[in-house]
Amino acid sequence: MARGSCEPMAMMEDFSPSPPSRGSVIIGIDAGTSVVKSVAFTTGGRQIAEAARPNRYWRVEDGGVEQNMCKTWEDTAATLREVVGKLPDGAASVLAVAVTGQGDGTWLIDAAGAPVAPAWLWLDARAGALASAIRGASAYARQYEATVTGLNACQQSAQLLYMKSAMPELLERATTAFHCKDWLYFRLTGERATDPSEACFTFGDYRSRDYSEPVIDGLGLAEERRLLPPIVDGATTSHPLSPEAAAATGLPVGTPIVLGYVDFGCTAIGGGLISSKGDVGCSILGSTGIHMRYVAHAGDVVLNPDRSGYLMLLPGRSAVGQIQSNMAATLNIDWMLDLACGILAYEGIERGRQDLVKALDERVLAAKPVGAIYHPYISEAGERGPFMDPLARAQFTGLQSDAGFYDLMRAVLEGLAFAARDCYAAAGGLPAEVRLTGGAARSKAMRSILASVLGRPVRTVSREEAGAAGAAMIAAVQAGLYPDIQAAADAWVEPLVGPPSLPEPGLVPLYDEAFELYRELRDAIRPLWTKLAAIKARQGA
Repeated sequence: MARGSCEPMAMMEDFSPSPPSRGSVIIGIDAGTSVVKSVAFTTGGRQIAEAARPNRYWRVEDGGVEQNMCKTWEDTAATLREVVGKLPDGAASVLAVAVTGQGDGTWLIDAAGAPVAPAWLWLDARAGALASAIRGASAYARQYEATVTGLNACQQSAQLLYMKSAMPELLERATTAFHCKDWLYFRLTGERATDPSEACFTFGDYRSRDYSEPVIDGLGLAEERRLLPPIVDGATTSHPLSPEAAAATGLPVGTPIVLGYVDFGCTAIGGGLISSKGDVGCSILGSTGIHMRYVAHAGDVVLNPDRSGYLMLLPGRSAVGQIQSNMAATLNIDWMLDLACGILAYEGIERGRQDLVKALDERVLAAKPVGAIYHPYISEAGERGPFMDPLARAQFTGLQSDAGFYDLMRAVLEGLAFAARDCYAAAGGLPAEVRLTGGAARSKAMRSILASVLGRPVRTVSREEAGAAGAAMIAAVQAGLYPDIQAAADAWVEPLVGPPSLPEPGLVPLYDEAFELYRELRDAIRPLWTKLAAIKARQGA
C-alpha cells in the first residue's frame, strides 16, 4: 500500500437499523501520535478492557512528519475488534463508542472519502516560517483575540497556507480537511465533522463557539473555507455506526458513535480538570508538558502579551480550558537517563531507563534544592509556551564542581516545575489545586517538587487512560446517563483522585525566588539563541 493511499469508502446503502439494545459498556478510542488505543469502561467509569496498536509516522524533507491515514483507521478497527472480544457479553454490551485523537495537523480527503495525501501531523514543521510571519503581522492581534490561541506550525491553518503556496494540487483535489479524530469518525459513520474545541482554537471564536469568518479571511484562507467540516458537539449529538464500519470493527450496525473533543481536552476531562471543587488545574507531564486552568465562564478568559497558548472549549455552554504547553517535559528526563546509560555502556554495563528510575526518587529528593537553574528547552523544535521561539535551547546555569548526577537530575525536575509555573502564569494564574497526569506523575520526586514550586497541593488521578476516559465521559453525557460533564466527572474521576502532595513550607520561599531568577535568565539569554543557531548552521554547512 502506498503511503496515504487506500480504497475510497463504499457508498452506503440506505438502511434503517433497529436501535441496539441499551448496553452497559462505553468504548473510548484514543488515537495518539504513536499508539492507538481502544478502552472499555462500564457506565459508572470502571475500566474493564483495552487493546492497543502502534501508530507509526515518518519524516520527510523540510521538516515534514506524516502518517498513513488508512493504516491508522485499520489499526483503530483492529483495536475495536480486540477489545470487543474481551467483553463478557461481546458487542451486545456496547452502549456507545467515542473517539478522540492527536490534535492539530491536516488529514485531507476527496469527494469519494479517500485520502488525498498522507496526514500531516502536529510534529510537522514545514509551515514554521509562515506561522512566524503571520504572528508578526498587525492583523494577528484580532485573530488572537478571537481564538486566544497562538498560531504555530503544527496547526491546520498554517499547514493549509503552506499547501496553498507550495502544493496547490493537494487542495484542488481535497473536499474536506480533517484532524485525526475527525477522520476516524468519518470512517466509523460516514459523517464529515469536527468538534468544537479544534474548530474554534484554529478557525473560530471562543465566544460564539463557532467558525469565525473574520479569522478565516484574516488568515488568507477564504477560498479554503469550503474544506472545513460542520462542527458537531459529541455531548449532544451522535451518529450511527455504518454497515462498512460494523463489518470492520465487529460492532452492531447503528451503534451510537460520539465525536470527542481534542485529545488533550479529553485527557484533561478524564484527568480531573472539571471538578466540583472549583478552581482546579490539570498538568499533563508526558513527552510534552500541557498545563490547563479551568475557566467556568468565557468572560473570565485572560489574554497574555506574548499571544501564546491555546483556548480549548469544554463540553457545556461556557466553560473553557485556558492552556499553555511547553514543548518538552519528560524528554528532558529521558535525555539525562540516556546520558547515564551511555556512560555505563561504555564501561560494558548494560542498563536501561527503567533500571535507573527505580531508585531515582529518593536520591533526587536527598539532593540539594536549587543546586543549579535548568531551562528545559531540550526539543529541537524550541519552545511554544508561554513564549514561542523555535531557537530556544536548554541550559544549566550555576553549576559547580561538586554537582553530581542526582543534583543535575533534581535541577531538571525543578526546571520542569518552573516551566509549569511559567505556563500557569501566562494562562491566567495558579489554580488552587493541580491534578497531575502523564508519565512523570508516577514520580514521587516530581510531585513533591511541583507542589513546592507552585505552592499548591498536587494530586494524581489513578487512571492510566485518561484520554479515552474523557471521550467516553462525553459519550455518557450524550447517552443521557449524566445531565452534564460535571456530573460525569463527579462519578468517574473524583473517586480516583489521590491524596495531595503538599508544598514543603521551607522550600516555597526558596522556589519563589528561584522562579523569578529562572525567568530573568531566560529573558537575558534569548537574544543569544539566534547567534548560537547561526554557529550551528555554519557547522552543518
